[in-house]
Amino acid sequence: MNSEEKSVTPKVQLVEITEENCDQRLDNFLIARLKGVPKSRIYRIVRKGEVRVNKGRVDVKYRLVAGDIVRIPPVRVAERSEESYVPQGLQAALQQGILFEDEGFLIVNKPAGFAVHGGSGVSSGIIEGLRLIRPEAHFLELVHRLDKDTSGCLIIAKKRSALKLLHELFRDNHIHKTYLALLAGQWARKKLVVTAPLLKNVAKGGERMVVISQSGKEAETLFRRVKLFSDSTLVEASPKTGRTHQIRVHAASLGHPIVGDERYGRDDINRGFKGRGYKRMFLHAEKLKFQHPVTGEPLTILAPLPQPLEDLLKHEEQV
Repeated sequence: MNSEEKSVTPKVQLVEITEENCDQRLDNFLIARLKGVPKSRIYRIVRKGEVRVNKGRVDVKYRLVAGDIVRIPPVRVAERSEESYVPQGLQAALQQGILFEDEGFLIVNKPAGFAVHGGSGVSSGIIEGLRLIRPEAHFLELVHRLDKDTSGCLIIAKKRSALKLLHELFRDNHIHKTYLALLAGQWARKKLVVTAPLLKNVAKGGERMVVISQSGKEAETLFRRVKLFSDSTLVEASPKTGRTHQIRVHAASLGHPIVGDERYGRDDINRGFKGRGYKRMFLHAEKLKFQHPVTGEPLTILAPLPQPLEDLLKHEEQV
């Protein structure tokens, strides 16, 4: 019994930083290394000096350099079985949903209904699923995010160098995103740029909300009408900025919320569409256009609209 206990008792780790983790913040390095350990605990052990870099104390914001020796104290990690249960259906969807892949990154057609990563009461997410089906991959990190109920193009970095380059493309607005959304009601315009600034807020129930506010951050979305139906409108939405819930809030500000949006839409409208088979929010990240960060090759990645949404549109009465 004692020998078994010894085998699972955590020990001090001395980790030498390679190019793969060069320029990564210490806190992010530890969070990835100590999966299952709460962030608050990680910050505490750094603050108390239990984590050392080259035998000295450092701040959590310290950026690692190749050759650094990081001392990681004994920390008991949560059981793996609890931390990363990934349903078979998600694993299959990810296996079949790879839209692009090279040595630096991959783009997957994210299924709706799954968070991009576990946490906050969610046992598993897209990134956990990919790590499970790619056990040989030493580095898989989200380049950007999609809401849980949004499907479509999601970029995952396979190298830290690729993560940095792709973040730069996003920051400089060199990655052009196009979403398909079904708006409630007939939208009379053919094209409109919405520039309402957005402020993150917290509603009474603790649910995270975003509101339009002059004290918020600038946000810009181009809406272009694709098809007009009897009581809904299919649009392309192209966000120039990448604010939380941007398309959803901007669509609602037009008086035409996204069908199935339970946070920013209207309950009575959603109930009506649900009765016709709309079981999820109709928002899909259809297309990404950008130049490959290493080769400079122009890339256009398309994620086909999920078949259930495609089938529902066929039954809509076009005007």
